[in-house]
Amino acid sequence: MKRRRRDRRQRMTVAAPLPDLPRLRPKLTMLDRADCLQIHRAACEILRRTGVQVYSRPGLELLREAGAVIVDNLAKIPPSLVEWALASAPSAFNLYSRATDNVAVQLDGQSVYFGPGSDTLRYLDPRSGQRRDFQLADIADCIRLCDALPEIGFVMSVGIPRDVPGQTYFRHQFAAMLRHTTKPIVFVCDGLADIEAITAMAAAVAGGMDRLTQYPNILLYSEPSTPLQHSREATDKLLFCAEHALPITHSPAPMIGGTAPITLAGAVALGNAELLSSLVMHQLKNPGAPFLYGHGVHHLDMKEMISVYGAPEFQLARVMAAEMGRFYSLPVWGYTGHTDSKGVDAQAAADAQFSALVALLAKTNLNHDVGYVESGLANSPELMVLTNEIISMTRRFVEGVRVDDEALALDVIDDVGPGGQFLNHDHTMAHWRELWLPQIFDRQRLEAWQEQGSKYTNDRLREVTVSLMDDHEVDPLPGSVEQEIEQILRA
Repeated sequence: MKRRRRDRRQRMTVAAPLPDLPRLRPKLTMLDRADCLQIHRAACEILRRTGVQVYSRPGLELLREAGAVIVDNLAKIPPSLVEWALASAPSAFNLYSRATDNVAVQLDGQSVYFGPGSDTLRYLDPRSGQRRDFQLADIADCIRLCDALPEIGFVMSVGIPRDVPGQTYFRHQFAAMLRHTTKPIVFVCDGLADIEAITAMAAAVAGGMDRLTQYPNILLYSEPSTPLQHSREATDKLLFCAEHALPITHSPAPMIGGTAPITLAGAVALGNAELLSSLVMHQLKNPGAPFLYGHGVHHLDMKEMISVYGAPEFQLARVMAAEMGRFYSLPVWGYTGHTDSKGVDAQAAADAQFSALVALLAKTNLNHDVGYVESGLANSPELMVLTNEIISMTRRFVEGVRVDDEALALDVIDDVGPGGQFLNHDHTMAHWRELWLPQIFDRQRLEAWQEQGSKYTNDRLREVTVSLMDDHEVDPLPGSVEQEIEQILRA
């Protein structure tokens, strides 16, 4: 039975595109080429002198055969091998809409996309207002919401469902994502058995493994273990993706003051070294396989002793990652729309705005964690809707302004003259749709706002969130594909 459709005013729409003309754009830069080279050389020195522990026999053998110095599980990687891997990795690749050859995400180093995070423990239910454990139906609601939000370009699993077997919850998350969105999927999983099952489901939807490789709509998010370790499970997944030419980001998460030096430069150098060692193994397995650069250098709050998102140091690390990615000619993994607040309040809005502005100015290309609250332990669908609005507004700011004859409008000013008005002029009619219009934020006069119920932003957020969850529909998968997915889940 189809859900009853509600007030269409609560549907999210895409802002009118601006003409593709030269513009003056705001810029954010921090590192010049010499700075990037210094960080690169520091990372190479870490790999040459200190090395990385690799607890994967295939990974060690790849490194040994390529000329790394191996002592037990310790691999010391020469700078020449790092340079080879950087030259081997592609500078751009695409992610596609479900079961199509339609490009949905262009990872070209310039375009910027946003999506939720994965595997939070608690759910801020917009229907009841309660904080509780996730159920699989909540994952479906959140993914359908992401599918409806124009500024959400990809999805992740959002939370850990407690009503499915713990050993296979990654697979159930992935099946829910396949069923409830056509957008690309960034997934996480446990080990080799998990990624094999997940890839089999994705291949069933795509029309076979060859077609999935040609038009991937999935990307694996995995991590080495900071400091300077590669577990067997993580390396298995890294090499699996390389072998099958499936996109991956193998992004370390050094925590300044905890698992990384307290200085931001030292933490970035460490994360860069871990990332580059991952890239070396990945490219040795299959030169030219798609790889997304990025590290998640976090900030350990020395008072609370927790990893935090709402910190200026965290955003400085994002800028450094973006600039190192450009230095390497690799697209970059990033973060946006997260907060240490426990709910959707002023702190959450400030954190979301700060992170969206940095991502769009610095051009981190694939940004996750939209909707994270409680330092990543919980997810709020309402924060996802709020961040969608913030991204839309910020994207318009970053697009900048035109300064040409049409934009300077000298003839129009002369035509209107002193004391005139521009409201009904043809020039106004031609360009007013280029101005950004909010979907959630309110601009009404007090009287009109009162007539419509005196609803503050949080009231509107909850209404729109629940409405989109209830009403938005995604084309179902074919019956034969559903059967294959169910067989994989049962196995």
